[in-house]
Amino acid sequence: MAELLSGKIAAASWKAKIKQIVQERLAGGKSRPHLAAILVGNDPASSAYVRGKVRDCEEVGFESTLIHLPETATEAEVLREIQQLNANPGVSGYIVQLPLPKGIDDKRILLAIDPEKDVDGFHPDNVGRMALGLPTYLPATPYGVLLLMEHYGLSTEGKHAVIVGRSHIVGSPMSILLGRNGKLGNATATLTHSKTPNLAEMTKQADILVAAIGKPFYIKPEHVKPGAIVIDVGINRLDEKLVGDVDFDSVEPLASAITPVPGGVGLMTRVGLLMNTLRAADGRG
Repeated sequence: MAELLSGKIAAASWKAKIKQIVQERLAGGKSRPHLAAILVGNDPASSAYVRGKVRDCEEVGFESTLIHLPETATEAEVLREIQQLNANPGVSGYIVQLPLPKGIDDKRILLAIDPEKDVDGFHPDNVGRMALGLPTYLPATPYGVLLLMEHYGLSTEGKHAVIVGRSHIVGSPMSILLGRNGKLGNATATLTHSKTPNLAEMTKQADILVAAIGKPFYIKPEHVKPGAIVIDVGINRLDEKLVGDVDFDSVEPLASAITPVPGGVGLMTRVGLLMNTLRAADGRG
């Protein structure tokens, strides 16, 4: 039976460490980290996610601010809030929760965020720094995957990691991070996607298989090498249930370790955001 890589257990452990660091910061006269979030509209998933982030902040001793704009908010109104957060020295970092309502240009919003406060790690400046191995904020979900693997003592060095999905938020940065020369890197990283011919032949070579394609139950036993570590990043709503990109029940007997959905990588994404905010309290570096 595969080892269950519980995001709940790993997140609790990391949050306890972050809380300790915050207490030491305050005892040393340093500022309390402050995470802000802009939420536009009432998308249920986004609202729940932001509420979770606010709870996380309370749990670890961060200050948090939620700026909730109506569905009817204009792009100019969102940009005005961004400008105020950029100029506010009391805010360590902030996020703009996606997706945004129609009529608001995601790219324009993203580019308006001060890279020094971009704790989601999405700004091109931070993506470039990540690619060059410079100090920066890592995209929260790939960062969360690394923190999950670190918690469970999993090694990536010398392993073949195959990532399924090439999004700018997960797949592409995951391949960069696993392939880099450093801690939880030094893997041979192969980036695949839905247009990859003979996909199962590629994924069956993986010692570490990361599923981030956004299609429920896409990864079946025929995609998985026996003994592989399977990381399921997918969060799909199917018949009112949350399910992953991996067909868990059929893949789990093959894997040496596997993440559940829910209760896996999603919780670690929020930990990645907390770690970035902790860094932002002292400057990106």
